[in-house]
Amino acid sequence: MPPSEVSHLQLLKLIERSPGLSQRELSRELGVSLGKTHYLLRALVEKGWVKANNFRRNDNKLAYAYLLTPMGVREKLRMTRDYLRRKEIEYETIVAEIDLLRSELRTGMEEELPSTPGSGVR
Repeated sequence: MPPSEVSHLQLLKLIERSPGLSQRELSRELGVSLGKTHYLLRALVEKGWVKANNFRRNDNKLAYAYLLTPMGVREKLRMTRDYLRRKEIEYETIVAEIDLLRSELRTGMEEELPSTPGSGVR
């Protein structure tokens, strides 16, 4: 998954959980700059995955609520499914590598153990 797609997925998940967060708050939660957050949000809005609704806050400043569109929900599910599939493959590869390394260690340790006459242990 390209880094931008990972960022888009993270942002979609965050917006779904907390639609009223400001860009600054989204930026803080994602651990990226405010400029990158703005760039990512604009891309999601342009793709039609997120809708930005204006509303007024108590302090009389205009703010936005970011909402996932039905297309955004579908894309989030697709990206999540693809990401999970890739992670499962990585997991299976790592488990196989760990098993191989353990086998190599067992074989190596058996070869290094000196055999004691009459003990039956190698």
